[in-house]
Amino acid sequence: MSYSFVKRINRQEEFQYKFSVCTLVSNFPEYQEMLDSYIRKGFDSESCEYLCIDNSQNNVYDAFAGLNRFLREAKGKYIILCHQDILLHDHDRRYLESRIEELNILDQNWAILANAGGINLKYLAMHLTQKSGNRLLENILPLKAQTVDENFMVIRNDANLALSSDLKGFHMYGTDICLMADALGFNAYIIDFNLTHKSDGNADQSFDKLRIALMRKYRKAFRGRFMSTTITRMYISGNRIAFHFFNLRPVMFLIRQYYKFLTSKAEYKPKKKNK
Repeated sequence: MSYSFVKRINRQEEFQYKFSVCTLVSNFPEYQEMLDSYIRKGFDSESCEYLCIDNSQNNVYDAFAGLNRFLREAKGKYIILCHQDILLHDHDRRYLESRIEELNILDQNWAILANAGGINLKYLAMHLTQKSGNRLLENILPLKAQTVDENFMVIRNDANLALSSDLKGFHMYGTDICLMADALGFNAYIIDFNLTHKSDGNADQSFDKLRIALMRKYRKAFRGRFMSTTITRMYISGNRIAFHFFNLRPVMFLIRQYYKFLTSKAEYKPKKKNK
């Protein structure tokens, strides 16, 4: 029997494009301005693909679902997720590629690059031009970041990142993808790539609602819990004391007795939801 149908996977990954530029569009004239600025700065349509979701008539996708679709569809080595209201001017494609190569040397586990974000509870890093022409320039770059602003993000395609499927809306997805990257062992950085962002943000009521939803989601995601595989049992937690205490054999034995006598395997069978 011939096994010619088997495709061998080589260590060196190949991508159809160098960059995939992905945008949720609600205003096409503004989006076309953005596209023109990309083309002028060397992001040609031969080596770059441009993907958009048309939200001009209604919201086909919110940001979480839409960007997940981009991350699935994009065939570029680097995926640029950006707002329609940005304009490239100071820096071009070659400059961005040099910043990427810089991070490839400094940290091979980078997955997200951006022009603004949060470093810690004290420091922000802002490196962009506002609509007014005010230039916010960070002197110390690149900087490792906890979160990134959503106006411009460069994602490594081979990092296989995704956004939460249980969050909806148009805010906080930069924070969400950074948390996802961190859980997968990747890092985010603010880099020197200055562009104009024509919006200063809109922290409206929907922002506050989504912020709370994200906090609750990760409170659950990061909770301490007992885990059982087919050959071992363990307790995982970010709390060092709890981690060591609950992994003691006598403690683990007592917890197993709780599950044995007070729970049933049938409790884990999925139940139909009422429509």
